[in-house]
Parts: sequence; C-alpha cells; structure tokens
Amino acid sequence: MRKLKRQSVRVGTVCVLFALFGVFPAFAAQNHVVSPAEIQRAAVAATNSRQRDLKALTQFLSSPKAEKALQTAHIDPNQIKTAVSALSDEEVAQLASRANKAQADFAAGFLGDRDLILILIAIMVLILIIVAVR
Repeated sequence: MRKLKRQSVRVGTVCVLFALFGVFPAFAAQNHVVSPAEIQRAAVAATNSRQRDLKALTQFLSSPKAEKALQTAHIDPNQIKTAVSALSDEEVAQLASRANKAQADFAAGFLGDRDLILILIAIMVLILIIVAVR
C-alpha cells in the first residue's frame, strides 16, 4: 500500500513537471544575460586591442634608440620581446601607453636621448620583474 502511494506521488510529480515545461518553455530554457554574439565581439575587441598594444611595444623596442639602450644595459632584445608576449593584457596596455607617451615626448623635444634611454631601461626592468614574479 505504501509503495503504491509513493509511486503515484512520483508519477504525479513527473506529470506536473511535464505540464509546466510544456506550457512554460521559459522554465526549460535558460535565458542568457549576454548573447553569444556579444561575447564574441568582446573577445575580438580584446584580441585586437592586445595586438595593437603588442605592435606598439614591439615597434618601440625595435627602434634604434631602444636597441642602443638595451646594448648599454647589457640586455638581450630577444629576451625582452619574448617576455612582452607573456604579459597580461593589462600589463601590455600599461607598457604600451608608457612607450607611446615616451615616443611622443621625445618627438616633441621634451625628452633627450639620455631621458629616453632611462625610460627604456625602466620599461625593460619592469617587464623582466613581472615575468620573473610569475
């Protein structure tokens, strides 16, 4: 008798659930707050931003002044370029903005060769420290 009651309760629960999911499909399907297309657009934008920042850093590090500064500091340029690719998106963005500002200041005449070399060495040391900490 008890077994029959328990089985009838189970069957009744299943019927109610089927009815709910059949009548209200919102219960069955999850509505996403962010659409997959929006997630893809955000991922593409982040990738493009990182590529742009990496390109700016690579150009800055490949300039004759930067190569001269690296030679002065006895730092291997290939090591720095490899370390840059291992940085996070935020770190790459920060270093790229510093590099762009330093190039703009140098081009405008606000910085001399010595100042630019010091900034380059500081950036190189930051890159090496960040990579070494990981």
